[in-house]
Amino acid sequence: MGAMAHPEAPDPRAVVAPDGTKIATYEWGDPDASTVILVHGFASSALGNWNLTGWVRDLLRAEFHVIAIDQRGHGASDKPHHPEQYTMQLLSEDVLAVLDTFLLDEVQYVGYSLGARVGWKASRDYPHRITRAVLGGIPDGDPLTRFRIDEARQFIADATVPDDRLTAAYVQMAAGIPGNDLTALISLVEGMRDGEQPTVDNAPSQPLLFATGTDDPIIEKSRALCAAVPDGTFVEIPGRNHFNAPTSRAFRSAAIAFLE
Repeated sequence: MGAMAHPEAPDPRAVVAPDGTKIATYEWGDPDASTVILVHGFASSALGNWNLTGWVRDLLRAEFHVIAIDQRGHGASDKPHHPEQYTMQLLSEDVLAVLDTFLLDEVQYVGYSLGARVGWKASRDYPHRITRAVLGGIPDGDPLTRFRIDEARQFIADATVPDDRLTAAYVQMAAGIPGNDLTALISLVEGMRDGEQPTVDNAPSQPLLFATGTDDPIIEKSRALCAAVPDGTFVEIPGRNHFNAPTSRAFRSAAIAFLE
């Protein structure tokens, strides 16, 4: 791998989910090696969250086989506009479809933010397929309950900045990333509402590493979630908030040590 900053991104391979949605995947490394599945956060993408930040490079150096997923509504995956196509169950089933398509009996999982919430659900749903998981930036419950869907849709219609600060931060961040479909992303937020959320009562049994930035307001909720699981370890990501934690070398190093 040498001094390569970022491994070349392969062309995406489409995996068809049970409901017909096409999920884009990217594969690096030796398929006979231990596999790590990477699942990104809201309004991000597989390449943006994991390849451009050094994760793929460092995992390859540690001799892992790596598969990164563009979640539905993101990246090169299909971007349906109907909220019912974004339930947590469907997001979890997308992960299983990838494992089945690549003929993977067992994998380790790394997810950040939305990807961590999906990882919590998938780890519970498929305990014999996901052996351990790194869950970055995950609180209990739904962190976007305050998100104002009406104001977000108005922003799409005429660029009116939402009055709600959280909603404004998320839509402006998402709008600033080339290729994002804001209608699909807002439908995702709406579709996940009232669905199953991470709580102390539905914890996976696998070994879990929780990692959250010291400047992220959710850190104490994330720490409490870790304390409630049967086999959880918590690490702080020094000096990072929710949006820049994935770029942290300390986060990568702790995750890879846990996976190894």
